[in-house]
Amino acid sequence: MKKNEFRQKNLFGLCPFYTTQSLLLGKWIIPILNELSGGTKRFNELKRTFEISHSVLTQQLKILENEGFINRKVFPEVPPRVEYSLTEIGKSFQPVLDAIEIWGNNYIKSLKARDVID
Repeated sequence: MKKNEFRQKNLFGLCPFYTTQSLLLGKWIIPILNELSGGTKRFNELKRTFEISHSVLTQQLKILENEGFINRKVFPEVPPRVEYSLTEIGKSFQPVLDAIEIWGNNYIKSLKARDVID
């Protein structure tokens, strides 16, 4: 995916809601950010955590790296070792992750109260 492929030129960078939504379009973006908020992770650790394909994880990580949310560090070893960590802008997303967790837990409680889920 090209860096600007998912952006509408007339709204991206102008509207904070559209800009944020555009950055978080990938299904795994928020879970990956949440996982990396706990510290540096290797590629295979992330792959096992989410049980997703190599190509999907690679795509989502590239988006996060291109947008400046994560650092990718490659060690010159055989086999190659790659580690991912949050940048300062990625770390600044923590309050949003916390708010999503609180809201999500409250919504789950409301679903249970309405007998929508067990």
